[in-house]
Amino acid sequence: MPSFFVYGTLTDADRADELLDDWSFGPDARVDGLHRVEGRYPTLVPSGSVSGRLLRTDEVTTLDRYEGVASGLYVRVELPRTDGGRAFVYVGDAARLGVRSGGKDESADAGWPGDGDLRTRVERYRSANSVVVEPTDAGHDE
Repeated sequence: MPSFFVYGTLTDADRADELLDDWSFGPDARVDGLHRVEGRYPTLVPSGSVSGRLLRTDEVTTLDRYEGVASGLYVRVELPRTDGGRAFVYVGDAARLGVRSGGKDESADAGWPGDGDLRTRVERYRSANSVVVEPTDAGHDE
């Protein structure tokens, strides 16, 4: 069953249960190399780290629909895990999400470097930098 690093509404068991038929939480986790920013919905941008948790489900199509992948609002990318596994994460288009901080529009600063569509820029950054998922809760079996 694939793992997904979640850092927003899907960290809440009630929300996950409303959306998914067959799922479970794995351990708490952290992504190093990305940080969370707020907009209409949260997203991740280069540098820093973000805490969340791992969610396991086979319902990839349902998650893609929930995250707006078909419309390009978010892209699903795969990241390595420090324990040798892999986890997917959804990264949103900061400009379309209206990312703001301190009342100042930071969508340009919060964007992904380089040219191309969002997936291309995220994948390029991920490949060139140490972006990894680190499970942080030894109390859960993964």
